[in-house]
Amino acid sequence: MRHKGSSGKPLSALLVDVPGAQVFGPSDVTVQGVTSDSRQVTPGACFVAIRGVHVDAHRFIPEAIAAGARVVVGERPPQSEWLTRVTYVQVPHSRDALARLAAAWYDHPSRQLLVVGVTGTDGKTTTSTLIAGVLEAAGLSTGLITTTGARISDRVLDTGFHVTTPDALQVHALLRQMVDAGLKAAVVESTSHGLDQRRVDAVAFDVAVVTNVTHEHLDYHGSWEQYMAAKARLFSLTAARPPKDRFPTLAILNRDDRSYPYLKDIPVDVKLTYGVDPSAQVRPLHVDATPQGLTIEVETPRGKLQVHSALLGYFNVYNILAAVAVGIGLHLPFTAIAEGIARVRHIEGRMEPVDEGQDFLALVDFAHSPVALERALHTLRELTPGRIIAVFGSAGLRDVAKRYLMGRIGVQLADVVVLTAEDPRTESLDAILAEMARGAREGGGIEGQTFWRIPDRQQAILFAVQMAQAGDTVAVFGKGHERSMCFGTVEHPWYDRDALRWALRVRLHGEEIAGPPPFQLPTWKTPFEASEQPN
Repeated sequence: MRHKGSSGKPLSALLVDVPGAQVFGPSDVTVQGVTSDSRQVTPGACFVAIRGVHVDAHRFIPEAIAAGARVVVGERPPQSEWLTRVTYVQVPHSRDALARLAAAWYDHPSRQLLVVGVTGTDGKTTTSTLIAGVLEAAGLSTGLITTTGARISDRVLDTGFHVTTPDALQVHALLRQMVDAGLKAAVVESTSHGLDQRRVDAVAFDVAVVTNVTHEHLDYHGSWEQYMAAKARLFSLTAARPPKDRFPTLAILNRDDRSYPYLKDIPVDVKLTYGVDPSAQVRPLHVDATPQGLTIEVETPRGKLQVHSALLGYFNVYNILAAVAVGIGLHLPFTAIAEGIARVRHIEGRMEPVDEGQDFLALVDFAHSPVALERALHTLRELTPGRIIAVFGSAGLRDVAKRYLMGRIGVQLADVVVLTAEDPRTESLDAILAEMARGAREGGGIEGQTFWRIPDRQQAILFAVQMAQAGDTVAVFGKGHERSMCFGTVEHPWYDRDALRWALRVRLHGEEIAGPPPFQLPTWKTPFEASEQPN
């Protein structure tokens, strides 16, 4: 990846912050770009060979050299034939080296910004957006990098990050754009995968925030302890941040969450806790939750503060408290904290209503873990005079244990559950649904009466919408902002909001007026059989 306006950088300058680097061959070479994708190598580039989960990119070093790489960085010892054509740099950890090379290539943009990192299982995007709102209201022009995309000034970039932190080169390229645009701060949502794969290792974080750490991604991390260790990495990076003149290092911890004992002793300059626990430093004294949003009276170390938010649900109280704690820790004015939170009217794919004039509430939400689903259903129970009709699935090649839990929680907290596809990937969709159905049955559900299995997600949503009555809520969980669904190894176009909107139009106006469905997944059946329609 070439830095705009750059004529190249000396290899020696790029390696200053790369620990344990051993250089084989000439070190006085000029690098014209940095990449970890052998297919993107151009003449003069530095190619970093990464050991991936499924592919070891060291095997592509000959291709990178043939494409004109001037420098190769890798963990394996060099082969003699490589050294006749390139400078080889052996490092202890290629991913760490890539992060540090990316930061140096883009002239360490994070050192020129106030950088807030947000991690956790649930609520990262909402909390990140709220924090950005608070910083903006305080006069700190702020960029935002989340799993839904990036915002730089008034530009919103559809980055296609899906559900994870972008790679190190993308992160630093975006931070560089923020600096070049004159921004003063950045909020970076940091996933466990991104932290474990060291994509943000060279970001100079000033503030680390955790939402919660629950049962998720154990397929990748292996255990809750390893998952927790990945989350804790954000706080360790913050504690080890290079000195900045303006800002101390700050940790924002959820006092109510099981992550607290693991994070409370990481050495940063300032720590603030939030939660409902009486010992929390930022805690709610009173919460008024209505269909119009939340009003919270907050106790802080600087006194009481009242905030208003259009966001729905008691679970968002935690996200708001985290944003308030960041404002308190940075000594921002109360007026800016309250204004910044009030500015955030909705978050894409998070309790997002879809209104076609129907006489019931219809919404999409990203809840895709057992804890997130439970919280969302409790919230909707408070807001729904009629029945809750929940549509959701569970992803393939991900934590298997949550499938049973999702099915069980669904039937216990919703009135009607429709189990359907959610990125089955290379697993059997029928097997995934069978495990979810087992959880539903053991949770007291009766198939065909309180829960159904409909593999095609569009037809499942239509089924739920056709069943709804005045005062009900139809909630489609799991995909939220995402724009594709994976079957096998292919990403098919998909967007829950558009699928739900089409189903509402079919119900209200008929299929002839509504037109064909916006998406047809591999599971689509034509026609939708009448025997499957709800009574």
